[in-house]
Amino acid sequence: MNAMTRTTSAMSIVSLVSGILGWTLLPFLGSIVAVITGHMARGEIRRAPDRLEGDGLAIAGLILGYAAIAMAVFAVVAIFLFFGGLAWFLAMSGN
Repeated sequence: MNAMTRTTSAMSIVSLVSGILGWTLLPFLGSIVAVITGHMARGEIRRAPDRLEGDGLAIAGLILGYAAIAMAVFAVVAIFLFFGGLAWFLAMSGN
């Protein structure tokens, strides 16, 4: 019996590690890398399902990456709304 062993995709590991780094040490860069490599890993695994595995790792990296990007966008919007409202309030109060 010559069973073929499946190996874990290196891109899926990079995606997961980058997703974790996107939440800790490299906030925006790690998230972008996690999303890009996660999609690359899923495509690589889909092209060779008999040879590669690690789809769950790629999905975890994608979720971490997209969640960090969404939180960053939300934070920027909240900051603009806060300071915009503050400027509007100061303008209306006549100070």
